[in-house]
Amino acid sequence: MLGAGAVSAASLPLWRRWCLRTGLLDDPGHRKIHDRPVPLAGGLAVATGLVIPTALASLLLSWQASRQWLHTHLLGASAADPVFLLKYGLNRRALELTGILVGAGGMLALGWLDDKRELRPQPKFIGQFLVALLVAASGARITLFIPNVFFHYTVTILWILTVVNAFNFMDNMNGLCTGLGVIGAWYFATIAAAQGQYLVGLIAFLIFGALAGFLPYNFPQARAFLGDAGSHLVGYLLAVLAILPHFYTSHHPRRWAVLIPLLVLSVPLLDLVWVVTLRWRLGQPFYVGDTNHLSHRLVRAGLTRIGAVVVIWVLAVAVGALSYLWL
Repeated sequence: MLGAGAVSAASLPLWRRWCLRTGLLDDPGHRKIHDRPVPLAGGLAVATGLVIPTALASLLLSWQASRQWLHTHLLGASAADPVFLLKYGLNRRALELTGILVGAGGMLALGWLDDKRELRPQPKFIGQFLVALLVAASGARITLFIPNVFFHYTVTILWILTVVNAFNFMDNMNGLCTGLGVIGAWYFATIAAAQGQYLVGLIAFLIFGALAGFLPYNFPQARAFLGDAGSHLVGYLLAVLAILPHFYTSHHPRRWAVLIPLLVLSVPLLDLVWVVTLRWRLGQPFYVGDTNHLSHRLVRAGLTRIGAVVVIWVLAVAVGALSYLWL
């Protein structure tokens, strides 16, 4: 968590300068609330905060594992230690984790192309679908206790598409999407750790740290935006965090616990449902942006933009806290 936060924060100024040089900027106008070009460096900084600590930790783990192997075979020591167990867990879920990692890169690249070229809805949706299909094929799937592989694929793909677009829609005010990602990652991390699912907890804390490291650059004043690259990545990571844990286990036999992700991600999901339903009733394409999101309505009700974001954060914290009732 600390490593991801430090790397994310340290890399943001570098990515910001790169965006200024290459013209990867969000220009003011239309429904935009800023009056000057802002670098779209957030997604790149968050990704850096994820990749570098992971790479360093992998090297350290390999070195420790080699030392442990020598220690075990030369001195006869037991291999049942944290290094051995962590490496065992990583090897057991290697295909699944590889698919998730490649999918994260795919979502980041898709969002970057959208930032750069403003992709049409159809190719963007196809890209999201292919990434979601890759994740499902790697083994990270939602089952809902129904023994049907086609159902598992369908629900998993729909879930990833829904959460990705929910966070993409919520990226409409400084810090809103990033803050909701921080809150969601924290709940998934603590819930997984409390249930003894430490590998999932580590991944969630890593994501929490990377997002928290970027947040000061994005709120209250934005020196950089997430961009579609960042909002796609945040939504994707939160969607995957909801799939990875085993909420229903022999030690945790309450089936209603599978609803935990709906509580943790309730705010962006309900905002998505509200906005899409309203656009459908008005005869507008659901993918065309407007100012009917919860954040916009709070501003029209008299709150400042900062106040609206804080209120939504508090709401997400309060509803997400209900998930602890199933621990």
